[in-house]
Amino acid sequence: LFAIKRLIGRRYEDQAVQKDIGLVPYKIIKADNGDAWVEVNDKKLAPQQISAEILKKMKKTAEDYLGETVTEAVITVPAYFNDAQRQATKDAGKIAGLDVKRIINEPTAAALAFGMDKKEGDRKIAVYDLGGGTFDVSIIEIADLDGDQQIEVLSTNGDTFLGGEDFDNALIEFLVEEFKKEQSVNLKNDPLALQRLKEAAEKAKIELSSSNATEINLPYITADATGPKHLVINVTRAKLEGLVADLVARTIEPCRIALKDAGLSTSDISDVILVGGQSRMPLVQQKVQEFFGKEPRKDVNPDEAVAIGAAIQGAVLSGDKTDVLLLDVTPLTLGIETMGGVLTAIIEKNTTIPAKKSQVFSTAADNQPAVDISVYQGERKMAQQNKLLGNFQLGDIPPAPRGVPQIEVSFDINADGILKVSAKDKSTGKEQSIQIKANSGLSDAEIEAMIKDAEANAEEDRKFEELAKARNEADALVSSSNKAVKDLGDKVTEDEKTAIATAVSELEAATKENDVEDIKAKTEALQNILMPITQRAYEQAQGAGGAEGFDPNAFQGGD
Repeated sequence: LFAIKRLIGRRYEDQAVQKDIGLVPYKIIKADNGDAWVEVNDKKLAPQQISAEILKKMKKTAEDYLGETVTEAVITVPAYFNDAQRQATKDAGKIAGLDVKRIINEPTAAALAFGMDKKEGDRKIAVYDLGGGTFDVSIIEIADLDGDQQIEVLSTNGDTFLGGEDFDNALIEFLVEEFKKEQSVNLKNDPLALQRLKEAAEKAKIELSSSNATEINLPYITADATGPKHLVINVTRAKLEGLVADLVARTIEPCRIALKDAGLSTSDISDVILVGGQSRMPLVQQKVQEFFGKEPRKDVNPDEAVAIGAAIQGAVLSGDKTDVLLLDVTPLTLGIETMGGVLTAIIEKNTTIPAKKSQVFSTAADNQPAVDISVYQGERKMAQQNKLLGNFQLGDIPPAPRGVPQIEVSFDINADGILKVSAKDKSTGKEQSIQIKANSGLSDAEIEAMIKDAEANAEEDRKFEELAKARNEADALVSSSNKAVKDLGDKVTEDEKTAIATAVSELEAATKENDVEDIKAKTEALQNILMPITQRAYEQAQGAGGAEGFDPNAFQGGD
């Protein structure tokens, strides 16, 4: 599985999801709630569950390094993630057993890392973030306020379905077509071949960032009635650049829009920061340089900057760092549907968050008893062409002519970019509100079930780790025992040799089973036989003036 981030918080029917279905070697399915899920070994999994497994692995890595339990996290997301995608990311953290303290935009995190590292006074920077599955660009102002840094996002734009995966797919399409021309076989019908093509395409793409040509050689890629088929195709950097030129061009328009929204021109930008693995491609760097009129900074690690920024944000939230003020924005306009199906904006895109804004509306008909509030996110003027986030109803409105009731609609967006909406009848004080959840998304019950499933897997993982450790210790002891018997020779009696051989045999048999306690017991039994023998040999060696001897501690069990 890969590029699951592209599916998180998305509907199966989304055009972008449909495009990926034919290009990935795993099965994308429609969940009961209409979301895009995947099916692995006949098991249906939400993208949140798969993301949670990655977070669990990262959690364990951090715990192993720190030597203490990790329960809280700051998670980065593409700046252009909508409300549903942010909610789904928080759900993934919850399933992994983490309290997500903050969702932070990736370009903002990169700016945090850059700002901490480069104390160069007030300046405006562009963060161009082209990752594996998503693209963002943010225009950010870094200001020095009496020794403290204020990092303010002025604007953001992007495409949550444009990234390195699309570059890989362009090369895969080319390879599939070339192979079809030569062999009259369509590799898209073979999931295993697609997986090999994916790995080879990614490897070739990386190689072509530092060389002018590479060979893709995949023996036995498939077979038909005539026998096995092999794929051998040479790809030049120029060819790859031709295949992906339109993808690179698609990243430039969001840069133009972000600058316009910030009220700036390219000459106002002091530095251009490249983030994300795909930004290492020479063509990408060339086009970014051409657009901004300056060479991107080479002293920022594209793979580490975002994580470092998230760590800094974690330090700010925990109170360990107090000299940074971060002001982020909401990437898309938030509003409600009003008469004629129009989207009326309540919070405009690029508004600094957290934010709370209200607007007063009225009824459309005489004696209207209730109003329906439909909440949308997006930039289209027709409400239904945007992303529906949720809806609710405010009822029991006293009878009155149209236009008389005063209904105050309030939008409250928190620092994670997640929205709460309320509607209040000003004449009666009656209020109704909802915490916006994805109109699909996971229910609380589903999240709880996934947490339990993750916990069950954690116990299974722990048992596997314990079993592997017990087997490794047993194997090491068997090896040491055989060596000791051989090296000690006639210092070991025949009865002792028989006892050791029997214990070794029983321990080897135990390691073939899955009973950890039995392996430990048999290991201890062998240690108990060996200890007095090696102790005796050690003492005899010491008495003989330090002749060859054995350290009896070598046969004690380790932790």
